[in-house]
Amino acid sequence: MQELYPYADGPLLAEANADTASLQLIWQNGDTTQLPWLWLRDHCACSECRHPQTRERLYIPLDEVKAPRDISVTDGHLWLTWADGHRTAFHSGWLHQRRPETALPNVLPAQKPWRDRFTPERIPHADFLKPQGEQAWLTAMLRDGLALLTDGPLVEEEVSRLAEKIGPQRATNFGARFDVKSKPNPNNAAYTPVALALHIDLPNWRHPPDIQLLYCLENGATGGESTFADGERVIEALRAQDPSALRILSETPIDFRFQDETHDIAVRAPLIDLNADGTLHELRFNNWIRDTLHLPAEQMDGWYRAYRTLWTLFHSDEHQLEFTLEPGQMVAFDNRRVLHGRRSFDPNSGPRHLQGTYLDRDMLESRLRVIARQQG
Repeated sequence: MQELYPYADGPLLAEANADTASLQLIWQNGDTTQLPWLWLRDHCACSECRHPQTRERLYIPLDEVKAPRDISVTDGHLWLTWADGHRTAFHSGWLHQRRPETALPNVLPAQKPWRDRFTPERIPHADFLKPQGEQAWLTAMLRDGLALLTDGPLVEEEVSRLAEKIGPQRATNFGARFDVKSKPNPNNAAYTPVALALHIDLPNWRHPPDIQLLYCLENGATGGESTFADGERVIEALRAQDPSALRILSETPIDFRFQDETHDIAVRAPLIDLNADGTLHELRFNNWIRDTLHLPAEQMDGWYRAYRTLWTLFHSDEHQLEFTLEPGQMVAFDNRRVLHGRRSFDPNSGPRHLQGTYLDRDMLESRLRVIARQQG
């Protein structure tokens, strides 16, 4: 079937029983499935129907497909000869893996809200450079939304090298890779020594960055502790404490906007976006770049009340995680789920320099699938 994902360990076919609309398959272990003729024709993997190098589909399923003129199970695998003479072969293991009755193979971990006394996964830099260590880091990132890399080299651009091991860096108006340190004439509060309340980065973008990496090169300043809070955990708490606040914040679009001399990036969207099942899809929580609250006057008090409730939950000791990022450590987090912040620091007490970049979540998921496939 020209698949990269393994499937050959499935049971062999015992028989195939046809009717006018579909084919019933029975495997030697007793498993069964029913597949329409068009599905079987659509999934032919010969070189006429799939590109032999890219494995992309060439066949277009527009025509009505009738039962093949010949059906056989040979050596436990399925062979079909269609009315136009086209031949299709199916490996029994591939068909067994792709039965509609079973979920498709998935190595991605389910997201889990943080619980009490949550401790982020810590992966040594040297281990990350090996498949097993990278796999553990990726799994923790996708599951918890936060992970640490430790004992890394104190060299410029290491964050870019680590990111590009996974995928291309996501560029924004701050560039592909950015420096986080106090500097004159800043265009963002992160480039000052002031405390940063919990937030996500760039909620003013239509698609905010998914994953943020922050690599510590120097941290000799007094203060500057990093703070984090899990949006999934806090939204669960908000739902239990004040469901009306959750409804207001998830159903009321507001404006977010970033402006400097060369950029003006804005979007209107709810502060909380929920999936169809009510779970968290993404947050747009950033008090600095909330724009004018453009709502009917009768809705404003309710929105501010809901916002105050959520702010209090995020910044409560119960939901905050705090630690000092040490030189050679890299913290990574899901920017659309996990809020991050920083205590104020004294720039005159010592140097503080972090380098950061963003990655698309798709690249983490892709990399984890590839490593899992390579590890068998």
